[in-house]
Amino acid sequence: VQLQASGGGLVQAGRSLRLSCVVSGSNWDRISIGWFRQSPGREREGVSCISSFRSGDHTFTADHLKGRFTFSRDNAKNTVHLQMDSLKPEDTAVYYCAAGGPFYISTYFRERSRYAYWGRGTLVTVSS
Repeated sequence: VQLQASGGGLVQAGRSLRLSCVVSGSNWDRISIGWFRQSPGREREGVSCISSFRSGDHTFTADHLKGRFTFSRDNAKNTVHLQMDSLKPEDTAVYYCAAGGPFYISTYFRERSRYAYWGRGTLVTVSS
């Protein structure tokens, strides 16, 4: 499984940015794809995740980011997107996408051990 993240950059506070992650070599029907972020001196933090089963998708987002961050997927392109609105300087971080097996339990999305495959990060810088 390979993941390729893109879409990072420099943006002013209050603006929006959309990250994308192309996922290849996986079973698209049974997979969890998550976004994590890491800023200097801090632990890598779970941002959001889509966990997919044949019966449907489950989306999980960190409580403090709900309302600003939205996760979506484009099945035709094997791509997921993280739409980030009303960005704040504290959103500055390297953002990573990761893939692993599917799960139902909401708290699992924050656990790095749930994801066996990681892409290289994309840097998001939000200026004040």
